[in-house]
Amino acid sequence: MRFVCSQCGYESVQWYGKCPNCGEWNTMVEFKESRGKKRETKEGLGETQPIRLSEIKTSVGGRISSGIQELDRVLGGGFITGEIVLLAGEPGIGKSTLLLELGRLGGLRKIIYVSGEESPEQIKVRAERLGVEGENILVMAETQVERIIEEVRDDRWEAGLGSEKLEDKLPLLIIDSIQTLWSEEIEGTPGSISQVKWCAQKLIEFAKGSGITVILIGQINKEGEIAGPMMLSHMVDCVLFLEGERFSDLRLLRGLKNRFGPVDEVGVLRMTDKGMQEVQNPSEMFLSDRQKERKAGAIVVCAIEGTRPMLLEIQALVTQSSLPVPRRVVLGLDYNRVLLIIAVLQKVLHLPLYNQEIIVKVGGGFKISEPAADLGIALAIISSFKNKPVSSGTVAFGEVGLLGEIRRVGGEEKRTKEAKKLGFTNILSSNTVSDLREAMKAIGN
Repeated sequence: MRFVCSQCGYESVQWYGKCPNCGEWNTMVEFKESRGKKRETKEGLGETQPIRLSEIKTSVGGRISSGIQELDRVLGGGFITGEIVLLAGEPGIGKSTLLLELGRLGGLRKIIYVSGEESPEQIKVRAERLGVEGENILVMAETQVERIIEEVRDDRWEAGLGSEKLEDKLPLLIIDSIQTLWSEEIEGTPGSISQVKWCAQKLIEFAKGSGITVILIGQINKEGEIAGPMMLSHMVDCVLFLEGERFSDLRLLRGLKNRFGPVDEVGVLRMTDKGMQEVQNPSEMFLSDRQKERKAGAIVVCAIEGTRPMLLEIQALVTQSSLPVPRRVVLGLDYNRVLLIIAVLQKVLHLPLYNQEIIVKVGGGFKISEPAADLGIALAIISSFKNKPVSSGTVAFGEVGLLGEIRRVGGEEKRTKEAKKLGFTNILSSNTVSDLREAMKAIGN
């Protein structure tokens, strides 16, 4: 018997009120294994012998396209045979809808959709709404992991049959969701740490041995963490996170972990009545709601997510505060970085911001984590404080140092090209301005 932290996966032989690893309280949960069942499983396995790396034969002929370009972008070009993908997100965000649309691939490969939350009739209703015919989709309403593996393990999927490529013959297995599965070989109710870990391990072993790609859907809790043990993120090959605001149709697909591709790519999707639609040009979408009339406190910045440059609008509101400690509200940006820039503006430009409430946000619900947004944040605050709009056709990107200097950021040529393509002519970066004083003059303040 062991105790496992549901937040970070830390294991211990004794219970702690506070996890020694992540410091969270009341997260140590008892983890039990059925020793008898485990022994029987081991006895049924064949002997495993070491193999020379040079003698290992691979059957992977390339990546398997999902048919959705934004999903392929985050995956690194498509699925890999035998890959385990964990797709996490809030309930109702569109995880099942996104995966059901994989049925638009046609007859290139089969999709086995295992649903533990919805009946086949409910899935059919959604498929009709999305316009998915489903000729290549097999729906299976089952929650016992042994039965699922036994059903999928069929002679039809053996690589030796026919002349098709292996990646075209093997099916895609979708589990919706991992929290609903249970195994007769382990104690605990569905959704418990022991059941989630054991079922995931069984599916991983099956996928690696058969070459079948498996997608696990995982719900997240109210704190925004993947429900169940966080050890799932260490077990799978790829972790994707689908996020979006409740009152917005924008959906962002982020890669948190990827053994076979990049981890900094972002796919941009839009939720509609007909399902998920890809956004080919995110810059135009994020700037579509931008007011044509210039307003004080708004500026366009160019951020890079993965390999894609995107133009986003940063807005700032600076107003006199009646509180002893003025508020600082930040949405879509790093809070500590905004505080750092405010301190630099007070020290270098002598702006009296100590008695001002400052609110900074990114338009469109996007989140920027790179330091290239520093210059845009500073100029938006300056514009709002002086109540003077930024000159038209201006886009800014660059890191702001503690002394007010503008530092170079990666991909400046790519950012400049994207800005000019959308009609921006006044480009502020480390190549055009050296410090905040020059940048302030360049925007007309």
